[in-house]
Amino acid sequence: MLKTMRPYPTDDESLARDTDIEFIRDSGPGGQHRNKVETGVRLCHRPSGVVVKEARRRSQARNREVAFARLREQLEALNRPPPRRIPTTVPRSEKRRRLEAKRQRAQIKQLRRAPAPDE
Repeated sequence: MLKTMRPYPTDDESLARDTDIEFIRDSGPGGQHRNKVETGVRLCHRPSGVVVKEARRRSQARNREVAFARLREQLEALNRPPPRRIPTTVPRSEKRRRLEAKRQRAQIKQLRRAPAPDE
């Protein structure tokens, strides 16, 4: 029996309440502006443990918007139930083929063994 998991809310108010926001300095091109100003944003969603980092733009507000959008996408993916598995049976011909391959592999391995000492 599948256990039901409570989906993570993805509305703006819930995300803001359940998320830790951290502003960071990011490395890379951009010179003095990039090295002195903390425009990067790291979001940590406490209930799910999902962490999103965004620092591509020079604007902290824009990075924050993009980070929340990416976090929302990831939570929506987590909320989607996995597709049901359709059980199938392995055809007899496939079973035969697997056994034959296994026998051949065993023969190859047996040839690698050291010969038994004569008594």
